[in-house]
Amino acid sequence: MQRSASVDPTKMGVGKAIAVLTSGGDAQGMNAAVRATVRVGIYTGAKVYFVHEGYQGLVDGGDNIRQATWESVSMMLQLGGTVIGSARCQDFRSKEGRAKAACNLVKLGITNLCVIGGDGSLTGANEFRNEWSELLQILLKAGKITAEEAKRSSHLNIVGMVGSIDNDFCGTDMTIGTDSALHRIMEVVDAITTTAQSHQRAFILEVMGRHCGYLALITALACGADWVFIPEMPPDEGWEDHLCRRLTYQRSIGNRLNVIIVAEGALDRHGKPITCDIIKNLVTKKLGFDTRATILGHVQRGGTPSAFDRILGSRMGVEAVMALLEATPDTPACVVSLSGNMAVRLPLMECVQVTKEVTKAMAEGRFEEAVKLRGNNINIAIMNVGAPCAGMNAAVRSAVRIGILQGHSMLAVHDGFDGLAHGTIEPMTWGYVGGWTGKGGSNLGTKRSLPARMIEEISLNIAKFNIHALVIIGGFEAFVGGLELWNYREKYEELCIPLVVIPATVSNNIPGSDFSIGADTALNTITTTCDRIKQSAAGTKRRVFIIETMGGYCGYLATMAGLAAGADAAYIYEEQFGIHDLETNVEHLLEKMKTTVKRGLILRNEKCNANYTTDFIFNLYSEEGKGVFDCRKNVLGHMQQGGTPTPFDRNFGTKMGAKAVLWLTEKLKECYRHGRIFANTPDSACVLGMKKRAMIFQPLSDLKEDTDSEHRIPKTQWWLKLRPILKILAKYKISLDTSETATMEHVIKKRGTV
Repeated sequence: MQRSASVDPTKMGVGKAIAVLTSGGDAQGMNAAVRATVRVGIYTGAKVYFVHEGYQGLVDGGDNIRQATWESVSMMLQLGGTVIGSARCQDFRSKEGRAKAACNLVKLGITNLCVIGGDGSLTGANEFRNEWSELLQILLKAGKITAEEAKRSSHLNIVGMVGSIDNDFCGTDMTIGTDSALHRIMEVVDAITTTAQSHQRAFILEVMGRHCGYLALITALACGADWVFIPEMPPDEGWEDHLCRRLTYQRSIGNRLNVIIVAEGALDRHGKPITCDIIKNLVTKKLGFDTRATILGHVQRGGTPSAFDRILGSRMGVEAVMALLEATPDTPACVVSLSGNMAVRLPLMECVQVTKEVTKAMAEGRFEEAVKLRGNNINIAIMNVGAPCAGMNAAVRSAVRIGILQGHSMLAVHDGFDGLAHGTIEPMTWGYVGGWTGKGGSNLGTKRSLPARMIEEISLNIAKFNIHALVIIGGFEAFVGGLELWNYREKYEELCIPLVVIPATVSNNIPGSDFSIGADTALNTITTTCDRIKQSAAGTKRRVFIIETMGGYCGYLATMAGLAAGADAAYIYEEQFGIHDLETNVEHLLEKMKTTVKRGLILRNEKCNANYTTDFIFNLYSEEGKGVFDCRKNVLGHMQQGGTPTPFDRNFGTKMGAKAVLWLTEKLKECYRHGRIFANTPDSACVLGMKKRAMIFQPLSDLKEDTDSEHRIPKTQWWLKLRPILKILAKYKISLDTSETATMEHVIKKRGTV
């Protein structure tokens, strides 16, 4: 991040015009990006234009390029695809076509172009920018523009956002649409699993990904597939026999189904396609299994965007506008993308170059390079602590299987610290955790009890079961319980073992991590509910809904659901509010009812204020809105903790579980002294968390200082910086902090140092 001089953000765009277009294949979340670009552009004082039908609309001009208003992007957040249309365009490939496009932009005074699409679309935008001066000269000579118009539009700024369900663009961790596509795939996989188990069938699913196996790989991780084929890693010679042995073994240990995931671009070592039909014929003829093949096709592009894609699109849209308005003639065309949890700006053509190198490496059979371009008996006990949440089981399964592969014995501790004290501990085998990835809740059982009151029994059982390391998966109680175990090390030598806490709670309130397992599933549950409520309000008109979310004192769910669902306000404990703020919100809604958008959505975190309860706010809004709008309230409750985990939580839990056990394996080597394990340093009791761009281990003792123990929240929370975006997108006149902006980073140099 780079600090810049204080600038009034509402004046940044005055006198400037921005055009936004979507191009290439559609992706869920594009509308969120368009909406944010329009509303933040208007907020900065700029004129914003829709370009309908992608580059074809840019070439054709006329009604295809229309000025956007605040209301024109209302109710598009929850829609899949792209509302402004996308089209393949041959005309733009010719200089004559690009000259027409340039003329249309010049006539409207547009010098800033935001392109949402894949690498082909972004490459076209960069070429357009590079020859902009030449195109102006062509138009001048032809008399199509005046010298004054050419001078006013002397340079064109380009910013790209990557919209692609394949996640095939190098330089960004996640492209817009990928998470939603995974949601569609997992819905199908979960549905197919039940019928496959009924008939003891093998199912082969083909997912999209001509040159990129991301969807296939993450699907395989998320559903516990038996085999996955991806373009970047062709199977070794003799894969047919290996696959059949694997499927036979799975049936021999009692599994009633087999799942094989295939990317559409999967190849063998000789470059020959591996298709569903080839695999189906192999399994049917060699093993005699009842086998079915399903090609998912364009269903993966359809449906409503996930909460992740809505928030990603919104964040990227804000960053794109800032990048355009801060650009100079010397600034290279850039892509705004996601690195870990941070918005970054990357040179567009460096990203395109690396993306093309991947495809080239695969075409030439350099698969290992392609992947690089895309990294004594030990007993380890695993437990769940705190409230259950979706994704816990995925983390347990991953930890168990990685531990077994490392040669460890894995132990299940049932019912949290109570189970550790009472000895409800048993060994876990590879098959013990089979099928756990897609199950919600906690299969191990979980309780909120803390270890301090039963520390004697816990220390005895650690010795009795010869436990050498501990994985604690859970919420704030897991964090506090880990701290208590660390504090008692001085008194109980049995507690001097490495331990790691994996954050898993819908509240996302664990110090040391930007994200917790389970929060994404809860967020999607809230967002889906809000979509339905907004739909109801859109039909009845002049109605305001007040929704109460979970989270304890942590306002993460209320804030992020507000961003994902397009709420008018989100009340949280971290941002204190009073009667004046409530009055301002009511007045804002009264004004809103005068526009074409005659509905309101208010979110309230369950513990945001002891006096301004959900009932109080409902009564206040009902009274003050009398005659203009009526109110309804909804307390979502424990439905936020239930349900099957989202693809994000399955994948996140899988990665966290694996990384935790690999870290413990190394830590155990460090702590092995005189024939036994002895760990008493702060860095042997850690929280594994996602911080900005990386998963890191932080000592529990260090994180104690950053913890508000009374309110069970971290003292610093990254998502609070997104609160102004929520308000700006709801049309509040507030100031956006622009003192920190993303700087341009170089993909090629960064890649070379890895």
